[in-house]
Amino acid sequence: MNPNPKISIITVNYRGNKDTRELLECLSKCHYPNFEVWVVDNGSPEPPEDIYRDFPEVHFLFSPVNLGFAGGNNMAMEACSGDLILLLNNDTLVLPDFLDAIPPLFASDPGIGIIGSRLMYHNEPGIVQFAGSKGMNPYTGRSFAVGWKEKDRPEFHQNYPSSHAHGAAMCVKREVFEKIGLMWEGYFLYYEELDFCERAKRAGYTIWHCGASAVRHKESMSTGKESPLKTYYLNRNRLLFIRRNLHGFQKLSAVLFFCVLALPKNTLSLLLKGEFKRAFSLFQGLAWNLTHFRLPANPRLS
Repeated sequence: MNPNPKISIITVNYRGNKDTRELLECLSKCHYPNFEVWVVDNGSPEPPEDIYRDFPEVHFLFSPVNLGFAGGNNMAMEACSGDLILLLNNDTLVLPDFLDAIPPLFASDPGIGIIGSRLMYHNEPGIVQFAGSKGMNPYTGRSFAVGWKEKDRPEFHQNYPSSHAHGAAMCVKREVFEKIGLMWEGYFLYYEELDFCERAKRAGYTIWHCGASAVRHKESMSTGKESPLKTYYLNRNRLLFIRRNLHGFQKLSAVLFFCVLALPKNTLSLLLKGEFKRAFSLFQGLAWNLTHFRLPANPRLS
């Protein structure tokens, strides 16, 4: 591999012009010698025209409608030219050296297809959001993140295998997309990267955590930190992910766990807090799955 392969950084903007501008200002200071930046405006009511003028070196794509996380990223994936493609949420901030450790890690093992960065909570200094994944329990559908809400420690700065990467900062070799296709767009919001990572692993690729690549994440700035919209998609898509990626007894067990244990428990918890709209969103997510037995096609996928 070229010691400095071209990296295409893709970020999707939806009603987040301030965050997108702050991210682009950070990226303009990066040390890495060979990268390009793509911004996809995902049908925002107020397109980032001022950002377009102020960052002429950045590539902009404009969708007339909101295509969701996967759809927005897929637009730029089809247009960019990098050997490595880094999906980076627009509500993130980075240091000038955050790209430097990623290409050497890819070069260390040709089987690595995806690398995830170490995510830190922006508003809680020193607290980790994501430092890799221990995987998902196939009988419950619950996944376990490494370092979640823990104080940052030296071991999180190391490189090691991970079950999946976090979509807020996930770098993928171009050959992975060429082999398995683009991200499936049926989720719209949340779980797209888990689904893509599962497909990549089934194709024989491994996934690694890159501890030296640190990204600060504001988290859910476009949907609200604890909004009904976020609750709806997280729960709808948890069940949708189970349906797409588990089989046989594991699928049956995970579906039952969700419907019989997780859903009633989460509903009761929200009702006791007086969060009735979010409680209703849980059942809207279940209803969607009950009324969509045939999963939607994705014309972008090969």
